[in-house]
Amino acid sequence: MTTMLIVDDQALQRFGFRMLVESQDDMTVLGEAGNGSEAVRLTAELRPDVVLMDIRMPGLDGIEATRRIVASGDRTRVLILTTFDLDEYAYAGLRAGASGFLIKDAQPEELLSGIRSVATGDAVVAPSLTRRLLDAYAQHLPVPASKASTSPALDPRLASLTEREREILTVMGKGWTNLEISARLHLAESTVKTHVGRILAKTNSRDRIQAVILAYDARLVQPS
Repeated sequence: MTTMLIVDDQALQRFGFRMLVESQDDMTVLGEAGNGSEAVRLTAELRPDVVLMDIRMPGLDGIEATRRIVASGDRTRVLILTTFDLDEYAYAGLRAGASGFLIKDAQPEELLSGIRSVATGDAVVAPSLTRRLLDAYAQHLPVPASKASTSPALDPRLASLTEREREILTVMGKGWTNLEISARLHLAESTVKTHVGRILAKTNSRDRIQAVILAYDARLVQPS
């Protein structure tokens, strides 16, 4: 049973999400919050599997609430909800440690699938959408002090990766799915999944999204 906390400053929106979630046999809502402060407090109390997090709320917003929830080190994962697929706040939410984001007008089955994916440790942002998002806001990344500093070999987070794992991390950052990696690099899809799992473990990435952000931070991928 996947447990949920729904966070949104609109009561009607929360009601709609609750009705959808509780229509599923494998999901239940533990509570609701109308702002970020309540979200942080209730997450610590209820320890849900997934927090469905709005971004724009009065007081503590969803980004800072996400950052505090992730920093607590608990097992709870955050799924950001945003109005626009290239919302700069969604980007900030991912950098704060969210496991993904969905658009508020997503189809019900997309939202439910996203919740299940996040609950099992996967990311819910389509790789192509992740690339668009990071390309659009790559200016948030610090400018390297010198050309030499752009070398991925200098990033300590990549030191333990094999050459093949670094190659796969690079194409993950370019938006390739596991199926595309399998076809283009002539690897079995099961082998690709194994490599991705090892990359996440070695780089201490919570999920695929955080690994893609690392690929940008380490300059393995350059903005389009």
